[in-house]
Amino acid sequence: MVKVSLVAPTAPLAGDAVVIGLLRSPDGPRLAPGAAPVDAALGGKLLAALKTAGASGKADEVVKVPTLGLAPFPLVVSAGLGTDGSAEALRRGVGAALRGLTGKRHVHLAIDGPLDALAEGAQLGAYAFTEYKSKATKPALAKVTIAAASDATARAHLKHAQAVSDAVLFVRDLVNTPPNDLYPATFAERAVARASAAGLEVEVLDERGLKRGRFGGILAVGGGSARGPRLVRITYRPAKPQAKVALVGKGITFDSGGLNIKTANMHWMKSDMGGAAAVIASVLAIAALKIPVEVTATVPMAENMPSGTAYRPSDVLTMRNGRTVEVADTDAEGRLVLADAVIRAVEDEPDYLIEASTLTGAQLVALGTRVIGAMGEPVWRDQVTAAGNAAGEAVWAMPIPAELRPALDSPIADLQSLTGDRWGGMLVGAAFIGDFVPEGIPWVHLDIAGPAWNLGGPHGYTPKGGTGAAVRTITAAVAGLVS
Repeated sequence: MVKVSLVAPTAPLAGDAVVIGLLRSPDGPRLAPGAAPVDAALGGKLLAALKTAGASGKADEVVKVPTLGLAPFPLVVSAGLGTDGSAEALRRGVGAALRGLTGKRHVHLAIDGPLDALAEGAQLGAYAFTEYKSKATKPALAKVTIAAASDATARAHLKHAQAVSDAVLFVRDLVNTPPNDLYPATFAERAVARASAAGLEVEVLDERGLKRGRFGGILAVGGGSARGPRLVRITYRPAKPQAKVALVGKGITFDSGGLNIKTANMHWMKSDMGGAAAVIASVLAIAALKIPVEVTATVPMAENMPSGTAYRPSDVLTMRNGRTVEVADTDAEGRLVLADAVIRAVEDEPDYLIEASTLTGAQLVALGTRVIGAMGEPVWRDQVTAAGNAAGEAVWAMPIPAELRPALDSPIADLQSLTGDRWGGMLVGAAFIGDFVPEGIPWVHLDIAGPAWNLGGPHGYTPKGGTGAAVRTITAAVAGLVS
């Protein structure tokens, strides 16, 4: 991850490129606060040069202007901030600018604004996943500097940005890793390695442990693969916790659909463990920030494959708590592993529960590719939604209409995994998960099916591929419990 550091506001401008902000207004673009020293170095002609180059200041716009030897830095890059210049606009604008500066070693941000937003934008925007490239790529950006006084408040903002960005980038790496290398056993190993290095408690159940623990949903979903399932638990225990939170995330390392094999979009089903990666990384971020809230992530990991040992539509599974579920479709596997994990998580008697998963294609139909759907107990759901939006993620609160639950009744088991129609699929998925949460525990289900994986072109600080969705929302929601 790129290193972000502070330099004194009076320090000479330096770097392979200097990034300034450009705001959009009815009267044309205008320089954002912080650009004055850059403009002065260019004899007051910066805005005119940017206009000539076609800059308008619209969001995500990046325009580069060479300084032609007129300044002690060779390149000025304007980051479009739109009309508001909000923290998220700064995050996106800086991220977009840094994405286009591969090969530069030192970039200076000449933008005034919240340091955590600037640093997050830089660190997230500079990300590149090159592990599987056989040819050498351009050297990675090594250093980003920001002109600001280095006081305790500023250092705290940078520490927050580094912890959150590191967690998001860890998720991106996991999601981008191909499924022949990231499967339940190796996923568990990578999670345990990071958690152990951070001094956190870890527990891993293999197939034997899952059988002893009666995790019927996880075992069934993982039964069709030659690579057995796992359950990973990671716990952060501060000295004086002010609350206790359970995190649960769906860890399907590859989803073929099972015997109900997918007919489309299987090529990006390596991202079906995005929820698991998000909750693992969130515990790491919460621990790094020393937030005084006890957090345990309970993460089921399985590969959903068709074979002679795969579970079947119409099978009846017995979950950890003894309840039975009739399988309606083997491609609705996420809710089965999550039910077992939720059952285990609530045995710890948490004060709150957050579950994140790439659960339904219906999420994309309802909310598109960038908006997380939040469903659950209304008060906690709205708190988590507000925290996520304040942190820069788009989260939308959705209902779980009471009339949906009866459609999950099964004629032969306690419930079935799907209803008999196609309507409200995202809400039905939440209703199924909620059926395993005891009354009295505030809970929220975050459906990140679209936001976890960017199929389109990069935008803002978001690359193509794994995005790291939900980490900032979860971390902010947990931090919000501290009085």
